[in-house]
Amino acid sequence: MASELIHRNQKPQSPTLTPRTNPSTPFRYMAQKQSFFFVLVGIAIAALFSTRSPCGPRVRGRNVAGKVPLGVRKKNLRIVVTGGAGFVGSHLVDRLIARGDSVIVVDNFFTGRKENLMHHFGNPRFELIRHDVVEPILLEVDQIYHLACPASPTNVVGTLNMLGLAKRVGARFLLTSTSEVYGDPLQHPQVETYWGNVNPIGVRSCYDEGKRTAETLTMDYHRSLGIEVRIARIFNTYGPRMCIDDGRVVSNFVAQALRKEPMTVYGDGKQTRSFQYVSDLVEGLIRLMEGDHVGPFNLGNPGEFTMLELAEVVQEVIDPNAKIEFRPNTEDDPHKRKPDISKAKQLLGWEPTISLRKGLPLMVNDFRQRIFGNPKTVLVGDGATA
Repeated sequence: MASELIHRNQKPQSPTLTPRTNPSTPFRYMAQKQSFFFVLVGIAIAALFSTRSPCGPRVRGRNVAGKVPLGVRKKNLRIVVTGGAGFVGSHLVDRLIARGDSVIVVDNFFTGRKENLMHHFGNPRFELIRHDVVEPILLEVDQIYHLACPASPTNVVGTLNMLGLAKRVGARFLLTSTSEVYGDPLQHPQVETYWGNVNPIGVRSCYDEGKRTAETLTMDYHRSLGIEVRIARIFNTYGPRMCIDDGRVVSNFVAQALRKEPMTVYGDGKQTRSFQYVSDLVEGLIRLMEGDHVGPFNLGNPGEFTMLELAEVVQEVIDPNAKIEFRPNTEDDPHKRKPDISKAKQLLGWEPTISLRKGLPLMVNDFRQRIFGNPKTVLVGDGATA
């Protein structure tokens, strides 16, 4: 897939011609005509100095811009966000642009939407490129947020290409992994040291194992090549700009309730999940990128809900009379999922601040407008309108 520049707010520069100059001195003549001789001399001088230079261990992180700790950051970073036209990526782009960084979004638009980013068109610090990360791309950047997340081969080949870019330009690389690496966990809640319980040949395995492999590659590049990396394991996230029919439980319930359809609950509805609002996740990603710790870090809201409890919250927000329809459970559906975020609290100073009952109405407003074109407001929390 060839890259396509969708938006760049820069004026084209007029080409400049450098006039050809004739050698006017014997030295200039020698420099032009005897170039091979001077190349040999240069090599000899370089070899002489290199033998006098001390040999030490490889210094990690060639680009100082990517290594600045939180609170002492370099101004006006140049950042690439893969998958930046998607749900989480577009909210991350909003934050980075708002604080003054220059952002390049790389997206193939399989799930991302240009509408999520159109409010940045015309901003000279924003650039949008249609490109699939399974193909290499060369950019000059300080940081790489790798959010492109469909299943294999993107999680493997795309991650390899982005790690290669980080190596070439000395950028800091952040991988957005997933709680799916824990599979159907036997430990609850899940801590980062837990290796997981994944069925490698299950119907969900392509995504799970793709992310596990991406984590392995990221750590290998870090250990063997000294690349500055960060790993986030993201738990269920919701909020405005989610794909309406993406199959995730929150978007399913909200879209079904708005359309007056029964909310589909698979199994007995006692499976548990934890749901974080998208702005909490974005804050965690930025703190992780600019902190001093590799990870992995769980980024999620430890508030735990059964599927039936989630359906009840959706009924409270949208329609108390919304129906629930039970269907047979899907294969390899994890029974419980809840993050232990002690590590993120201690090392990143991060924890979520928006509860499900406060954040869900904001998502409902967005879905209602996109489904019906009706910007009806919903009361949020203590009565403030969204």
